[in-house]
Amino acid sequence: MNSREFLASRTLACYLHDWDEVDTRAIIERAWCAKKRVFAPVIDRHGGMRFHALYPETRLEQNQFGLWEPIATSAISPRELDVVITPVVAFDDDLNRIGMGGGHFDRCFAFLRNRKRWLRPKLIGVAFDCQRVEKITPNPWDVRLYRIISEAGPVDLPCDK
Repeated sequence: MNSREFLASRTLACYLHDWDEVDTRAIIERAWCAKKRVFAPVIDRHGGMRFHALYPETRLEQNQFGLWEPIATSAISPRELDVVITPVVAFDDDLNRIGMGGGHFDRCFAFLRNRKRWLRPKLIGVAFDCQRVEKITPNPWDVRLYRIISEAGPVDLPCDK
């Protein structure tokens, strides 16, 4: 929440955590207090991912995977988001991540894959440091994260990579 990306953002998307993931409630609440527009991922029945507005009074329901999603709120294009807080199953120091295996984030943010400069959105993974692994060999369709933050501190990509 003290990162330059969070502080500078106006639109933030954040996953709604499951029992074994980093709890994101404080991030969402801080964003609301800072008057940021907050969105949460919604998976459609075809496997596509959209981002819907999230307000303190938003009703949530579980999707086909048991994940909580906002219902009956407006959507935003992924290209309009400033920061996206992403879930992580495993990560390495090259900012590669393994997710839950559905490929939703990789498909949704495929437009970031071949960028020379990273403008937006900035994909920031939040994880426990015990989820760090030595090396992940990315698939051609994987989208690397902009930064990963764990209790051990941030992992940023060195300038020479």
